[in-house]
Amino acid sequence: MSGSEGASTSKPVSKTYWKGKGRASANDFDDLNPTITYRHLLSNNLGVRDPLRVIALCDSDAFYAACEQVRLGIDPALPLVVLQWDSLIAVNYPARKFGISRMDKVRDAKKRCPNLVVVHVATYKEGEAEPGYWENPDTRTHKVSLDHYRRESMKIIQLFKEGLPTGEVEKASIDEAFIDFTRPVREEILKRYPYLANVPPDAPNGLDSPLPPPPPISWEDRGTIVPVHPPKEQPESKGDGAPSSAPPPEGEASTSDPADLEDEDKEEDNVVEEDDEQATWHDVALSIAAELMMKIREDIRTKLGYTTSAGLARNKFLAKLTASYKKPMNQTILRNAAIPNYLRPMAFQKIRFLGGKLGKALAEEYDVSTVGDLLTISLDEMQRKFGEESIWVYEILRGIDRTEVKEKSAVNKSMLASKNLPQPITKATEGYHWIRVLAAELALRLNEARDNNPALWPKTVVLHIRQGYDTFRSKQTPFPFTKNVTVDVIASFGDKLWKELVGTSGSTPFKVTNVQLSFSGIGVMETGQRTIEGFLTTRSTSDDQSAAPASSHTVQSPSKRLRSPSSSSARPGSGSKARKRSDEDRPTGNATVTQQPSNSTPQSARDERYSFICDKCHRRIWLEDAPVTALSGSDTAGDADDGMAASTCGAGSDGDDAIRDDALAALRLEHADFHFAQELAAAGDGDAPKRVIRPADKPSSVASKKRKKKPADEGIAKFFQKR
Repeated sequence: MSGSEGASTSKPVSKTYWKGKGRASANDFDDLNPTITYRHLLSNNLGVRDPLRVIALCDSDAFYAACEQVRLGIDPALPLVVLQWDSLIAVNYPARKFGISRMDKVRDAKKRCPNLVVVHVATYKEGEAEPGYWENPDTRTHKVSLDHYRRESMKIIQLFKEGLPTGEVEKASIDEAFIDFTRPVREEILKRYPYLANVPPDAPNGLDSPLPPPPPISWEDRGTIVPVHPPKEQPESKGDGAPSSAPPPEGEASTSDPADLEDEDKEEDNVVEEDDEQATWHDVALSIAAELMMKIREDIRTKLGYTTSAGLARNKFLAKLTASYKKPMNQTILRNAAIPNYLRPMAFQKIRFLGGKLGKALAEEYDVSTVGDLLTISLDEMQRKFGEESIWVYEILRGIDRTEVKEKSAVNKSMLASKNLPQPITKATEGYHWIRVLAAELALRLNEARDNNPALWPKTVVLHIRQGYDTFRSKQTPFPFTKNVTVDVIASFGDKLWKELVGTSGSTPFKVTNVQLSFSGIGVMETGQRTIEGFLTTRSTSDDQSAAPASSHTVQSPSKRLRSPSSSSARPGSGSKARKRSDEDRPTGNATVTQQPSNSTPQSARDERYSFICDKCHRRIWLEDAPVTALSGSDTAGDADDGMAASTCGAGSDGDDAIRDDALAALRLEHADFHFAQELAAAGDGDAPKRVIRPADKPSSVASKKRKKKPADEGIAKFFQKR
């Protein structure tokens, strides 16, 4: 009886029925060797279904410990742990040789390793604008800072982007990043094998014809290759259903020395079994991605001093799983042919998102422990028991993951500083200390972000407090722009919100156990917009003129200028009538036109390329910054005119012409709007039909202009009428 047949019976399926005795279907992994065509290779928008897709996860080895080791200049071979209050949050690999883990207390770790280097994380304290490494920090007065690790993480991400300009990098956590190698690998394939760039004339199906067989692949210096056929004699599992080749639990690693690991596996890391299936073009893509990944990891080691481990596979799920296959300072490649035998013996509860309640429910429902056991369950059966969304589980067990690698925005929409208080706040005056500590963290993070983007600014500052296990209470207030963001500025807003939330001394008793101060609504201006400071400062005319040439992409709107009588006399039919019509038709606002030189300046003419003649008013409309060129025979102009003449002489480049054309197009639209406004004003007389906003209940007579009298109020209402 199949799983679907069992689902049709009313009697519940027996738990003993699914004890893994069924066999997985041969079609469970039927998508591992697709036919790759010229269309696949030459297309750039196939997305997650691209058969040449290669994803990597790069994980920094014992990142917090490595950051402190590099900061202090300590020998990487020395055992080191990072301490946060009484708990270890990072243990480097030399310390793990002594059996030290993150679950240990520092006193127990020192007993196992007397020479252990212990570094407490940096902390904020009141009165300090930046965190520091204080001696014996106290949780009752200090707050933990992870800013140093955050900055080092961004340096690593930047090296990823520099090494792969056409790749996609997604920061997964402070020490992990997903990298989509698909596009750079495709570019490298076409570079190394140029004969693939053109479809052969005799290709039977054109672009949809399969690619020719791939060349031999060398896996030397590419990392560890997951074997397609693991050894039959596998060691006993460690009681969790995972074979020895499965990755260790997250946060743990082998206690062997990294150098010993490399020597021990040197021979078998780069060996591909003779009975492996024929290499595919996806294997070629994996080998190229492994080569690129090796270069990036080496750059990180030499430039920053951090070692990393990586996993490369066809999707994010498998890359994440493979990254911890063999650590530290190594990278592992999972070929498509090796996926079935790699997944089947694995304890499925070690898979991300299957280790909690869902994984426990699956294990109890079907009495199974490995991925291979769950492969016997049909999709219909799984969806009947766990809902339609369980198709995700069904696909993950078969190595299918269609999650995209997306680069996250460099601008966080919010910033949060939080503190769990070891001793609750019971008096209103006790809160101001923590407000200043949290304000120091926010000030540092905001100023660092604004170093990269000065136009960054939050709209709101929010204060959250919690009493015991109650829900959070919060207050917020607008955060106006301030050029210099200091702890005092942020703390002043926090103090105001604190008073609104808890009141003053003598109010209702309270016990605040958590305080959070945050920025929300953080935004950034688009390119080309003026900065915030530009709206808050008064600029002189000289500043505007000096700043005008600085940006070649900014087009200034022409400002209003007066016309001299000479411009009217220059037109045919000039005279009093012409001047009067000119005054009446002169556009207002930014659409006005010219300013002829005064009598005190030499006679000059403007370059007509910076103007146009309006078809309606037949006037020449000039750009504000139209160059002025001295006429022949004129006297020497002043400094300002020399500057304009010089700019005219340098005009004529393609860039200048494009800017001029854009400015004229904007000016034409503005001038057309002026005429349209005049037409609307002229149409607003009494003879024009009125615009009906809401139709009347009954059509009114156009001839009758008298309003109907309102019915007289009756009863007591008539005594309240105005007389």
